[in-house]
Order: sequence, then structure tokens, then C-alpha cells
Amino acid sequence: MARHPYRPHTDPARVVRRWPDLSGTCLATLFFWLSLTPSLVPRPWLLQGVIGGITAAIGYGIGTLLGRAARHALLSVCRRFIPRLVSGRARARAWQAYYVCALGLTVLALSESARMQRKLRALQDLPETLTWHSMMITVMAGVLCGLLLLLARAVRLGTRTLIRALCRFVPRPVAVVAGLLISATAVVVGTRDVVFDRGVVDVVAEVAESTDRGTKDGVVQSGSRFVSGSPHSLVSWDELGYQGRNFTGSTPTPRRISEVTHRPAEAPVRVYVGRRAFEGGGPGEAEAYEAGAELAVAELERTGAFDREVLAIAGTTGMGWVNSTDAEPLEYLHDGDTAIVAMQYSYLPSWLSFVVDKEQAGRATRALVKAVRARWLEEPAAGRPRLVVFGESLGAYGIEAAFDGPGDLLSKVDGAVLAGTPGYSPIRKEITARRDAGSPVWRPQYEGGRNFRFAQWPAKDLARPRGPWQKPRVVHLQNASDPIVWWSWDLAVERPRWLREPLGPDITDEVRWFPFVTFWQTTVDLAVSYDVDAPHGHRYGTGSVEAWTAVAPPDDWEAADHQRLKRYMERRKAPY
Repeated sequence: MARHPYRPHTDPARVVRRWPDLSGTCLATLFFWLSLTPSLVPRPWLLQGVIGGITAAIGYGIGTLLGRAARHALLSVCRRFIPRLVSGRARARAWQAYYVCALGLTVLALSESARMQRKLRALQDLPETLTWHSMMITVMAGVLCGLLLLLARAVRLGTRTLIRALCRFVPRPVAVVAGLLISATAVVVGTRDVVFDRGVVDVVAEVAESTDRGTKDGVVQSGSRFVSGSPHSLVSWDELGYQGRNFTGSTPTPRRISEVTHRPAEAPVRVYVGRRAFEGGGPGEAEAYEAGAELAVAELERTGAFDREVLAIAGTTGMGWVNSTDAEPLEYLHDGDTAIVAMQYSYLPSWLSFVVDKEQAGRATRALVKAVRARWLEEPAAGRPRLVVFGESLGAYGIEAAFDGPGDLLSKVDGAVLAGTPGYSPIRKEITARRDAGSPVWRPQYEGGRNFRFAQWPAKDLARPRGPWQKPRVVHLQNASDPIVWWSWDLAVERPRWLREPLGPDITDEVRWFPFVTFWQTTVDLAVSYDVDAPHGHRYGTGSVEAWTAVAPPDDWEAADHQRLKRYMERRKAPY
């Protein structure tokens, strides 16, 4: 190694098996070190290896490109000194220096990364104990980076071969341009249409559709005439889908509600329309969603939902999930005198819908809100139920996309509870951009908190600012450390506002923004956002109890009632 620290390029035609470029290797190592810095939530060592490998490969590509550009720029200016700089002996010394520095600094970076992860865990109420396999992280990152490099070189070799073949028929400049365009098109189309759409998406969709036909253990068909999927329902049990059966099959009984509230209760209404119930309802998606919304309204009429005290429209995520922790507090608060309606729009799981299917969430929810509200307006104004909306994650996005801005939302409903709204949600995005001066992006104040308020710890956050909180009220449950709230493509090239001072209360001050690196860190954070406890990451716990108490408060609700419901929600096991 001392005498031959690298293998010289003996064959200029060799592309795949040639020795790595020194400038690219240096920047790849730097990107690996940067990937070890903390992000929004603590991450396991396995995913750290994945981040390290991807970002190192990006660093290698950038470093190689910059190195070549620098050599070509210097060639004309320092032609006399270039041979001395690129001699075999100089390269050997450079590689030797790299090995020494990389080894020592990598050990230091891995040690510091473990310390920073422990600090972040403490901030988010997790035990500081941490399994951090430094050697495995390095090996995984190196192997993944090497595989990505070999793949890129294979593409390069294929492009070079194509250009050589085209040169037989057209001039070389034309062959180069045509070869590059053909290669780029093949890579983009192959990655997007073949690998992702026909590979990942089709396989996951097939598995998800099969899962949609099943039912969670312990969930049984309800016999209540106030619930969809019952023998009295217009929507059959089989048409509800997996999440619809979970939602309707776990409807709390009047007896259970009374045990918690110590007050008389009635059976809540839960209306749910699965995608199978309206497939083929029209020539396009829009017509199908309208058919599903009409079926939902018919179910609401059948159950007497418009005679209830509160009527809630729930936004669903992916396969149609409605968080029971968001739905049940509203039912307990009003002693079961409520009706909740939801509609499934997709078979895809939430993580895939987040990437490829989010527009459908907005279209489906808009159709449902429009149909339900039109029927609600037919009721006498004095006897209408309070109309509220709620949702979490993609469900919250669907609710926001159903309205044309903050003013439209306030004019059409009597309140909203939205948890973990993604960064592209239109209303939250507008409110954040137009927030009052001095308020941070992770806890924005809008128009002095007159109608909209954001909370991570609702008991104290909803009391701020101290000015009047007018109705209708909208609560955004939003954690400063939620990667689903802050993820965006812009992270790759632009420093995000959530990293500006002051930082969120559960974000370590050692977090930094680095081009490309922070994007992949936050992307991987999406996968582990549920591995922390509420109120951190994408966990919102029982914050909906305070949120619903503020948005749709019942009559004669006292502090003792609130504490009793809060304790029950914290101790109960979620039904699905």
C-alpha cells in the first residue's frame, strides 16, 4: 500500500473496472461524514448505512465532475506545472495522505455521530442507550456507494458504446448528442416507468389490494344500524375495505362511552364508503368519486346523521385509514351524539400515496366535502349539526385540498382538527408563508391566532397567543420534529426555514443543512418517524382531546371530565 496506494489507468478504454478518482473519493468521504450528523428524529444504524452510501455516491459524482473541470481549466493556464502535479509519485503521495486522514477522521466522525444521536434521543424523551455499529455503518455505506458507482459506470460504458456505433452513420458531434439523449431517456424511463411504476408501484398495489380484502384480527361486523357495513347498510361489509372494516367495526358502544364520561350516551354514527363500493361509478376518477360521495350522503341520511349534534368529515390516508385516536375523542365529548363520514380513495399504502397518489386524496375529499355540505345546507339553519372536518397526514392534506384557502375553510365549516399536515398542504403552506412577524415556522401565528392555532403540546400551545380565539377554530397539531411536515424536494438544494433560529424545542442545535445530504436524511426520517413517542416525529398521541375540546366544545364539559377522557385515551389500546 505504501508503494502502490492506487492502480494507475493502463487502459483508457476501461470504464467500469478503473480505479476510483481521487477528487471524487475525497468528496464522497466528506459526504459520508456529513451524513452522520443528526436530523429530525433519531435513526437506527442500519438506515444510517443506507444514507451514508447514497450521499457518498452523490459526493463522488460531484467530486469527479469538479475535479475534471478544475484539471481542464488549469491545463491551459498551468500547462508547465500540470505534468509535475499529476505524476505517479504525486498521485501516490496524495492517495497515502487520503488514507491516513480518512481513517482517523472517519473514526472521529462515527464517535461524534453516536454522541449526537444520544443527545437527540434525550431531547425526544427516548432512552439514551443506543446501538451504533460503527463498523457495519461504514461497510454498508461503502458497499452501497460502490454498487451505485458500478451502476453509473455501466451506464457510461453503454453510452460510450452507443456513441461509437452511431459514429458509423452520422458525424461525431451528432452521434455524441444523440447518444447522450438516448441514454438519458433510457435511464429516466427505465427507472421511472419500468423499475418504479411497473415494478415497485404495481407490486405494492397488488399486495395492498389483496390486503384490502382482509380484516384485522378481533374486528367484527357491527350490527348497529348507525354503522356502515352492518346488515342495515347500503355499503356491504366486503365493500368497506380493510381500513373501512377496522373503522366501523371498532365503533364505541353507548355503554363504553358512558363508562368513560359518566353520562348517558347514544350510539355514534360511523359512515364509511370503500373504494370497491363505487368503482365503475363513472368513466373517470372524478365521476367515480362523485358517485362515492353520493353513496356516503345516502348512508348519512339512512343513519339520521343530519339530526346529530356534530357531523364530522374525515380525510383518509392511502388505503383509507382514519386514526381512531382522532375520531373517538369527538364521540366521547358529545356522548355519542355524533356522525363521522369518510371515503377510501386508493388501495396504495400511505408511504406510496405520499409520493405518487396525493392528488387523488384532494380530489376524493373535495367531492365528499362538496356533497355532504350541499346536503347539510338543506337542513334548517337552526337545527343543523355542527359541521367539522379532521384528518391526519395525507388525510389532513386531503381536507385542506378540498377548500380554496384559509378563508374558504372558515366560511364553510364550524371547525377543523388537522394533524401532521405534509409540507405541500395548501392551507398550511399559505398560513406559514403569511405568518405574523417573529413567529417561527414550526409554530406560526396567523392573524394573531384569531382562528388558526398550531400546537405540539396542546395544553399550553393552544393558549397562545393570549388574544381572543374566535370561532370557527382550526387546530393544527404540528411537531417541530415531524419529517412528514418538513420534507420537500427543495431540501436538496435550499436551506429550509425550519433550520433557522430559533429551532424547534425537540430539535438538537447540532443539526445542520448540507446540499443533497439533508434531503436524504429527511427522506429516511420518513421511515422512522413513528419510532418515537408523542409529541415527537409523526406521533401526535392524544393531542386530539385538547384539540376537539377547543374546536367543538360540548355543553357542561368540566375539567374533571377532560382529565377522565384524557386518562382513558392514554391508557386504552388502539383498536387498529
